[in-house]
Amino acid sequence: MSGTGRRPTLKDIAAETGLSMAAVSYALRGLHGTPETRQRVQEAAERLGYQADPVARALASGRSGSIGVLCASLEDLWQQRVAAALGRELLAPDRNAWIIDSAGDADRQLELAQHLVDHRADAIVVVPINPAAKAWAAIAREVPVIAIGDALPAAKAKSEVILDNETGVTTALRRLADAGHHNLAVLSPTRRFEVERPAEQIAQRVGRDLGLDIRLLQCPHDLAGATEVARSLLTADRRPTGILALADSMAFGVYAASRELGLTIPDDLSLLGYDDQPMSQLLTPPLSTFHWPLDDLVAHVVTRVTSAVDTNRRVRRTTLTPTLIERGSVAAPPV
Repeated sequence: MSGTGRRPTLKDIAAETGLSMAAVSYALRGLHGTPETRQRVQEAAERLGYQADPVARALASGRSGSIGVLCASLEDLWQQRVAAALGRELLAPDRNAWIIDSAGDADRQLELAQHLVDHRADAIVVVPINPAAKAWAAIAREVPVIAIGDALPAAKAKSEVILDNETGVTTALRRLADAGHHNLAVLSPTRRFEVERPAEQIAQRVGRDLGLDIRLLQCPHDLAGATEVARSLLTADRRPTGILALADSMAFGVYAASRELGLTIPDDLSLLGYDDQPMSQLLTPPLSTFHWPLDDLVAHVVTRVTSAVDTNRRVRRTTLTPTLIERGSVAAPPV
């Protein structure tokens, strides 16, 4: 540390090494210079106790080094896994991720997105709650936006990594219909009377095409809340014989409520999950669900963030398709 008590600067390192301030700056960022020069600069910086000033660097470069990862709800185990993976992969000497929870509130998510704009985030990665919200257009004009799951039709997003809900939901409902089920429920995080997301719209359309009686119910991701919703559903008149839960975390509540009510899966009730949580294999019976290529998703998002921040280029949309994992929670309806 400098004996004057002030914060060491690039000028101090330049004086220590006999290099120019520009050469020191480049060496610290690993951009130019021989390995020997970079090592000499790094040793001098450590000896002097130099630490880069992130505010000064942001003012000089026009970048904050921060990427906002705006989740719909971190009570969703799948989003937890995505956020954790992105946090690891986006971490670099000059970059970090802010993981932010929208708590399932579409208006709050837009406010948080504007907050990221105001705090000079270099890009926003978002799992949108209401993809159709027109406010995304203004946000996308201010900062690169990379959408996960659903497209943002009102915005010119830098890129979109889309989940193929058309295939996922259609395959799920056909699987239940082929097993003989006609009275079904679909558990969704979408609040009643809000604008529906594409997955819910697909469920209603496919249900009509297949002649199914489908009830679309809002369900929280936490175990207690999901259990309460499932308990009310399973004690109502005309109890469904099959349920599609659009998150495995919701399906866990169906298992808990069924156990309370003395119902057996799949003899009394068939159940499909949607995002292949690791613990889904440990249930009795193991939950049939859909596997999404999480590693591919994260790699696509990181590539698009890097492209958006470094080159401001738009990258073509990528669509990821799920695979149905059959494990034993679906059977014919009770006679």
